[in-house]
Amino acid sequence: MPLPLLSDARACPVPFVTRAAATHIDRDVARGDLARVDRGVYAPKTLWDALAPWDRYLARVHAVALRHPNAIFVRESAAALRGIAVFGEPRDVHAVAQDAGRTRIRGTTRFHAAERMPRFERLGSFNVATAGEVAADAARLSHPAVALAIADSALRADGTLTVADIGDLAETHPSSRGRSRARWVCARATGTPESPLESVSIAVIEWLGFPAAESQVWIGDDRVDLFWRRWNVAGEADGDGDVKYSGAMGDAREALRARRTRDGRLIARGVAAVPHWSWADAIDAAPLRTALLSAGIPIVRAPQPTFLATLPTAVRGH
Repeated sequence: MPLPLLSDARACPVPFVTRAAATHIDRDVARGDLARVDRGVYAPKTLWDALAPWDRYLARVHAVALRHPNAIFVRESAAALRGIAVFGEPRDVHAVAQDAGRTRIRGTTRFHAAERMPRFERLGSFNVATAGEVAADAARLSHPAVALAIADSALRADGTLTVADIGDLAETHPSSRGRSRARWVCARATGTPESPLESVSIAVIEWLGFPAAESQVWIGDDRVDLFWRRWNVAGEADGDGDVKYSGAMGDAREALRARRTRDGRLIARGVAAVPHWSWADAIDAAPLRTALLSAGIPIVRAPQPTFLATLPTAVRGH
């Protein structure tokens, strides 16, 4: 289901302390009370250390905006502000300076010289590239599995966006770089998968040589992530499984019991098997391959090892 259109960017996940507004900053950093977010911008260290990588990245984008209020945020930076999928903590904050004649790098902020000005809109106090621009840039420039997840996330985030829109932006970009990769992404993006892991799994399943599955299928009162109808196999991409079943989110035994109960309902309705896999299983590919073969899904095409080999770096390399 598409999310409501944004009228404001995602809020900064931590409060800032600026050098201009406080004294003894260096002492507080040395003492471990403050962490540096960006030049002249700090946050309480305990709060900063508790942030997920993608939330640290969002905070860094907010920090850059304090110094460059007229910049147009693009790529992963626009994705973070829009709530579109961001993998890990990207190294650079990406923006287009409206007066830039060439790309400039200041620390970990990259101001791109635009080959064409991106389509953008004002979200609160930010100039942010549209969801279509975010998806098209990812489709051209990112690893295909990551790009597919970002395209699906962008389609969910903006109900007015279509796959054709993403394709048009990629095809009409002045640079021909990545156009064939973008066509691969657009041929598979639907916005139906409900998590980045599902989208990445769809790509990995194809590259392993398995047949494609349907996404988000209702079986009785339960909706499964992927379904191979011909083999009656329901696949579940457990994105938070490592945490959920470790006890960090509550009683691990209860979580496992609930999963077994749900799997039992599916099998009672005629499902032959319910393989589960995690992020680690999908990224490493071999455990996902074993799970699907054990569930009775055959390999029907030649595997494509090149993209599988580069996926761990693409996902973890940030």
